[in-house]
Amino acid sequence: MDGMSGKRANGEGSIYPYKNGYAAYVWVTKPDGKRARKYVYGKTRALVHEKWLKAHADAKKGPVATRHRTVAAFLDYWLESIVKPNLAPLSYVSYEGYVRLYIAPHLGGKRLDKLTVRDVREWLTKLATICQCCAQDKDTRRKPSRRRCCAIGECCESYPSRRVIQASRDALRAALTHAVAEEEIGKNVASLVKVPKPRRRRIKPWSVAEAGRFLTDAAARDDHLFAAWVLVLCLGLRRGEVLGLTWKSVDLDTGELYVDHQIQRAGRRILHRETKTEDSDDFLPLPALCVKALRMRHAQQTGDRKAAGELWQDSHGLIFTTKYGTPIEPGNLTRMFALRARRAGLRVIPLRNTRHTCSSLLVALKVHPKVAQRILRHSQIAMTMEVYAEASDEAVRAAIGQLSDAMGGTG
Repeated sequence: MDGMSGKRANGEGSIYPYKNGYAAYVWVTKPDGKRARKYVYGKTRALVHEKWLKAHADAKKGPVATRHRTVAAFLDYWLESIVKPNLAPLSYVSYEGYVRLYIAPHLGGKRLDKLTVRDVREWLTKLATICQCCAQDKDTRRKPSRRRCCAIGECCESYPSRRVIQASRDALRAALTHAVAEEEIGKNVASLVKVPKPRRRRIKPWSVAEAGRFLTDAAARDDHLFAAWVLVLCLGLRRGEVLGLTWKSVDLDTGELYVDHQIQRAGRRILHRETKTEDSDDFLPLPALCVKALRMRHAQQTGDRKAAGELWQDSHGLIFTTKYGTPIEPGNLTRMFALRARRAGLRVIPLRNTRHTCSSLLVALKVHPKVAQRILRHSQIAMTMEVYAEASDEAVRAAIGQLSDAMGGTG
């Protein structure tokens, strides 16, 4: 019925004076299949009538929720029904952590449709001042003898970093984007709040001479991860990509390597899964140094298998394993890299920063420009030749010579 008055059909509901304005209700079918009243409110009868007509239209389209969800209830639904089945396991673990630790404790009790830009801005401002050691009872969970700060009343001021604050806002924005798509809310208030971008620490990458010293030390000590360090430094592979390589990924006769899997830690599980995008999957040519290092690794693993006997566990035929054949923890590879760098007397840089050394090292190893172009994924050979123009002084030649000696005279 479209008029402002007159007799209404059964089940259409009605408009009536309420508090300082008017209210109305419409009979709807809820998502669980039951019938219930859906209420709307407003200052004037005309406004409520408009809302009442919209509620009727919504009721005809399909099931209607009579109560608005809280932010916490929506986030639970989003994580379980949207993120978990559709995104990578690591994405779920990451989003779940931000929701549980940073979003739900502050915004969870608010009604989803009432959440404002101001609420989000105030939450982010407050979050930057909350010691997470206190908030998460981290110190309390330590043994009494090891408690040193929040549990004994001495706040250690473990405030969230800019990166954590930005990631928390991004997680809320991703959830609200879905709420907008499902028409639970009209706009995404989290996307309207700006947060200062975290500052990147500029770390000077290793020179070729430093990379050469690192590899020379690893080769001289018969390091089980020597081939991993070679692939990281020569091919620019990421941590998970190196650990995810299987012997099926490599053809040592043709000198090619196929990157299509990675090892990831997701919560309490270690996953051997496909790389993020098909663009990551690629056949890369192997320089002679990589081929020799992989042959050495094969011999090492055969020795490990014999030594372990019945304790050996074959994990997908991985190239890099523990001495019992199990996958190597990604975090352990990072720790081992720092340890090996200190042992070689070098300044410690993050493992991911080694990618910047890759191009110079290929030049020093006299890898053909066409091969280097494919490894560096340059679209134009001119880009590769620019890198080659910058190469090779005395220190570089000496470092490569030492590496060659440590590997038995070839490189």
